Amino acid sequence: MPTTLQANSAWLRRFHPAEQAPVRLFCLPHAGGSASYYFPVSRALAPAADVFAVQYPGRQDRRNEPCVDDVRRLADLVTAEMLPWCDRPIALFGHSLGATLGFEVALRLEAAGTVPVALFASGRRAPSRPRENENVHLSPDAQLLTTIRRMSGTDPAVLADEELLRSILPAIRADYKAAETYRYQPSTPLTCPIEVLNGTEDPEVTTTEATAWTTHTTAPCTFHTYQGGHFYLNDHAPAVINLIRERLA
Repeated sequence: MPTTLQANSAWLRRFHPAEQAPVRLFCLPHAGGSASYYFPVSRALAPAADVFAVQYPGRQDRRNEPCVDDVRRLADLVTAEMLPWCDRPIALFGHSLGATLGFEVALRLEAAGTVPVALFASGRRAPSRPRENENVHLSPDAQLLTTIRRMSGTDPAVLADEELLRSILPAIRADYKAAETYRYQPSTPLTCPIEVLNGTEDPEVTTTEATAWTTHTTAPCTFHTYQGGHFYLNDHAPAVINLIRERLA
């Protein structure tokens, strides 16, 4: 088993180590997101859960590393980092791009003999429901920035700093490319439960696209809706954290 000294690798951030927790929760960020987005989740769930937040290359302290713009390649890399920590039950939480990535990671974990206790898929349509005309990742910088502002998922301080915002554009563009070019390859369904979370006014996920998650597991698939748009969870953090706590318990 990894030691505490190895807990914060380039890929994993363990903000509140909980050595005695019965379950580990791995959190996967949205497009343009970083591990720090999940700091409040880690703080709220410790010590009941040992929370790890994944840090993708190309942002924050990894800003000088090449971005990964392919979901499956990213899933391979993330799974390799997670496997040493699977000595106890684990769960996955992913929002938007992170939900698709979480699904692909869950497939790899199950193939390796580790079945997650739950996959929390937030703000994302089912893997088998692509939208063929998405091309935000090909947009000019100005249009990409407009999309980011419209989604309301970026820290207002970052949005107000034009220079900082432009510095993170390569990572955002790579993440959008990963999300938009991903195509599900039919595979054996997962055997872990899936908890699907969505905002009632999220333009990125229709009811049909959300309910299709049921086809991706042989276990129960439960749906939860919250008032709001794509980043509904910013306004409903306590409720989402309580749901995670209940399911992990």
